[in-house]
Parts: sequence; structure tokens; C-alpha cells
Amino acid sequence: MTGDPLPPAGPGRADHPARSPATHRGTRTGRTSPLSAPDRLLAVLAAFDHEHPALCLTDISRRAGLTLTTAHRLVGALSAWGALERDEDGAYHVGLRLWEIAALAPRGLALRQAALPYLEDLYEATHENVQMAVRDGPEVVYIEWLSGRAAVGVRIQVGARWPLHATGVGLALLAHGDPGFQEAYCRGPLAAFTSHTITDGARLRRELAEVRRTGVAVSSRQVTDDAVSVAAPVRRTGGAVVAAVSVVVPWHDRQVPALVPAVRLAARGISRALGWQPRPEPPARTGTRAAEPARAEFGLVGQPNGPAPSPDSKTGAGSPPHP
Repeated sequence: MTGDPLPPAGPGRADHPARSPATHRGTRTGRTSPLSAPDRLLAVLAAFDHEHPALCLTDISRRAGLTLTTAHRLVGALSAWGALERDEDGAYHVGLRLWEIAALAPRGLALRQAALPYLEDLYEATHENVQMAVRDGPEVVYIEWLSGRAAVGVRIQVGARWPLHATGVGLALLAHGDPGFQEAYCRGPLAAFTSHTITDGARLRRELAEVRRTGVAVSSRQVTDDAVSVAAPVRRTGGAVVAAVSVVVPWHDRQVPALVPAVRLAARGISRALGWQPRPEPPARTGTRAAEPARAEFGLVGQPNGPAPSPDSKTGAGSPPHP
């Protein structure tokens, strides 16, 4: 298993609300009110997830919190439009019409297409699990994943979600998020998955500062005890961070430091493809600093950002050999 696997059923963060409630709570009165017609349609679609890709009408009704009559009417409308499809056994699946619409999302297919050449280079340089994710509220959403037969086993699927603080890509995204959002997230509660998961807000703040200083995030044994991920942020025109890319390797692989230049180079290559132009980097500051455990155990203490690669370089050139 890895540092960035598919989450179990339920929210990733301890305080994350349910995704498809039958009612919503008023912000001032605390009383609940029925869902509107658009909300009911969305509740039907939200009934489907990675653990429930096929549902019968009764299951849709139950998971969406709707009466069977209402669910039947909405499912019929969604099926006629192409948002849902029914198989020969009578079960409903998400339809191709939704995939066509989702492919227009700028953080979806378009971003994956721009990133894929660099992700493939990163995989060829490491032959380990390569992942790319974007942030959606307090979670990451995986939009691409490449893996080899000999790589550490993962349960990642495109579209899977995981809390920000427990993954390499999540730490890279959270570190470059809005300061107010960062502070609210650090106040927690932060869900624990292993004894190594960051659950202390002060420790998380220190780790985010280190991610910003070095340009890479290291998530060691935070979700499972046998894997570590190394991640770097992806930027668009203007410098805003829009995604993160990572490599996930077995925790016992002691050559994790060799992965840092390759991951950083892949992230910068994708960023340049999105229109980002690197700025000259200031000289590295020296001095002592308290190292986070994940960095100290892999000898990554005091490693600042390296110089920007040449504009025509790609991950495959000059990348480290297979660890």
C-alpha cells in the first residue's frame, strides 16, 4: 500500500460533511429544509462513487435520501438526457454524456493532456507510481495515475479523494493555498490513519513552511506503514499552484532523495506547458533548522530548491536512475 491510496468509505477529514444529504441545514436557524429540484438531481448523481459505481433504483433512492417515486422520476429524466445508463441487469451507471461534459473541466482532461508527456517521462525515470492531483476543498482529487508491475501496490483510481494533510500531493497543494484556508485546516480536526499521520496543527504548519522553502513535500507512512510519497506543485501562468505531481515508493527504499530532482523537474515541465515562467531563485539560506521527521529520515534536511532547469529540458533527460 502507499502513502496516497484510495480512501475508505466516509469523509477524509474528521469534520467533512456528507456529500449527498436529503436535507441541508440552515446557517442561522439550525433547522433543516427540503432540497430544491436541482439539489435533488445532484443528490441522485452524488449517490454514485468509486465504491458504488452501479446502483439499482432502490439504492439510489436510499443513498440520495429521496422517496422511491421521486428517485424514479429523476432517474428517468437523467437517463433520457444521457447522464445515467441502465445495463441489462437493471443497474444504473454514470453515462457517457457526463463524461463528455466533465472532459471540458480545465482541471480535468485538459490539464491531464498537458501533463501526460512529463508524467510518462517521470515514470520512465523511476518505474514507480506516478500521480497527479488537484485540490477540491479539504481534499485532493486524483486526475492521473501511472503505475508499473513492480511498483509498490496502490488502490488509486482517477477521481479518488484523500485528505490534504495525509498525502504528498495534498501537502504540496495545501502549502500553496490561501493562508486563511491553511490556518483553518491546521486547526483541525485532522484525521489519523497510522501512528505517523500528522494530527498536530503546529507540526502541520512547520511542514507546510518546509514545503514552501524546499519546493517538495514528503509524506512518509501517513496513510499506510509501508510507503512514502515525494510531491511537487504545478503552477499555471502567473504562478498560482493548480495541481501537484508525486512519486510513491516503498518506505524501505532509502534512495528517496534521488527522486526529488525528478519530481521537481516533472512539475516544472508541466508548469511551463501551462504557461508558467520560472523566476531566478535567491541564494539558499544556511543555518540550523528543526527538521520534520519525514524529511530527517530520508536525509532531506536543509535541501532548498535547486536551480530551474533549462526551458527545453524534460524529466527523462538527466533524471536519476531507478532507485
